[in-house]
Amino acid sequence: MPGLDAVSRSQVLDSLRQYAKKKLPYEHLRKLDRDNEFPADVLKEMYDPDVLGIHLLLIPEEYGGLGGSTFDIYRVCEALAHIDLGIATSVFATFLGTDPIRVGGTEEQKKLWMGRIAEERLLVAYGATEPNAGSDLVALTTKAEHALEGGKVAGYKISGNKQWISNGGVANVYLILARAPGGPSWFIVEKGAQGFSLNPHEDKHGIRLSDTCGLNLKEVYVPVDRLVGTEEGQGLRQAQAVFGYTRVMVAAFGLGAGWEALETAIRYSQQRIQSGGPLSEKQGYMLKLIVPNAIRLEAARAYIEEIVQRLDGTEHGLQTEGAIAKFAATEAGNKAAEDSIQALGGYGYTKDFQVEKIKRDVKITCIYEGTNEIMEMTIFRGRWQEHLRSRGQYYVNAAAQAEQVHAACPCVGADAAALGLRALGRILQECRSQRLTQHQHVTMRIGELIAQAETAAAFARSAAQERFSETVKFDAEAWRAMSRVYARETALNICSQGLKLILGAGTAPAGLADELGLAAIVERQAGSIQDQDLVAKKLTQVFKSV
Repeated sequence: MPGLDAVSRSQVLDSLRQYAKKKLPYEHLRKLDRDNEFPADVLKEMYDPDVLGIHLLLIPEEYGGLGGSTFDIYRVCEALAHIDLGIATSVFATFLGTDPIRVGGTEEQKKLWMGRIAEERLLVAYGATEPNAGSDLVALTTKAEHALEGGKVAGYKISGNKQWISNGGVANVYLILARAPGGPSWFIVEKGAQGFSLNPHEDKHGIRLSDTCGLNLKEVYVPVDRLVGTEEGQGLRQAQAVFGYTRVMVAAFGLGAGWEALETAIRYSQQRIQSGGPLSEKQGYMLKLIVPNAIRLEAARAYIEEIVQRLDGTEHGLQTEGAIAKFAATEAGNKAAEDSIQALGGYGYTKDFQVEKIKRDVKITCIYEGTNEIMEMTIFRGRWQEHLRSRGQYYVNAAAQAEQVHAACPCVGADAAALGLRALGRILQECRSQRLTQHQHVTMRIGELIAQAETAAAFARSAAQERFSETVKFDAEAWRAMSRVYARETALNICSQGLKLILGAGTAPAGLADELGLAAIVERQAGSIQDQDLVAKKLTQVFKSV
């Protein structure tokens, strides 16, 4: 997917930042948050081609859009999250809502609806989630019954309820997932359709600038050409086809919001004087509250960008990889916001500083588009199948690739990443031999370890490159120190947590710790404090107090 060139992409991002600086100061966002108000005027301007035309990124050029690549949209999602996650969610809802049409629509449907969304600046909502089904689309209860004319299907009557729908109360077009006689299918429903009503706007903990409400459908009639595609029963396949893509965008939200909070804390640390010096010079403060979060966020960035490049290439789906990206980035963003409140002390706990709001907002990224617990299970299932298909060699092979990276560039921690991957493969073998995967807790915790292991390997690969991505703000010395720290800690965590899981659910064979490479992993921890001190220094240089 070609997308925008670097200059055009930079112009889009600069325009977005300038718009936010001029129109969306924190005091204005704070008021909207307090009032639980959807900023309709802001979305209207952001969709105006003469102002930003942000929605045009998702529309292919042949339908009147800009034809943004996955990388372009990831960059915009991260930038939006730096501004406000409620507004970001509102924009993302249109991105998400068009996906069923983009993936499964006929050429006529794409031309009509993509063209209308581009030209008329329509807000879109994605109506999949239900009150009792949540993220389990298989438990779908909304029904679409045939409406016959002359013995032929002329349309559908849709009845059911949807819950937690972003843009639910303000959208012009709704993509509704319903169970047709031929199976789950997507239908296009326009605002104002007879029998279609809305619940009140939800009073949420965070992302209060995003309109969220339930939808009620009572025999809502849509003509047959509003069935996405030409065949019933394709809805789940169409939804699953873009999970890798959509979850990477939520990962970008975690990344952007986490960094916005952390940058606030870093700048504050340079101004706040304690015991004769700024907090930025206090090792205990920096290595507890700042540095680990910066490292986790940049590790997630490295993984996100690998997956984005693959999606922009010839690969499709990547559901497991999308789940890893979402899990890693949103957990990192949530933790960064939490620690940023602590870093500001009492000030961080007040609404005068935006870290309090960011923490409330970013939590949703761990919940929507599939909770992170679902992500853990998705990650485990995907990689467990790879482990079985490869007869236990999947992570052995991944470790060998990491060792090749280490041989080419010994300063990025790829050797520690390889040890972690080998340990993970051995843990999976033990789970198989003892049938420990019957314990859901074990599979979820292993899903978390898989995410850490693969993120560490991706970080090392990125840090070993001659030139870094345009998104990286750090020099090679800092970036590679971050990669080393993350790889060391990941390997140690895989080994210790893996042993804990095996001992907790089964028995540990004699010598298992040696087979996991514990001694070598412990040895690799040397130099970690020095690397973290270096990262702390670099962070204050990059994010100078103003």
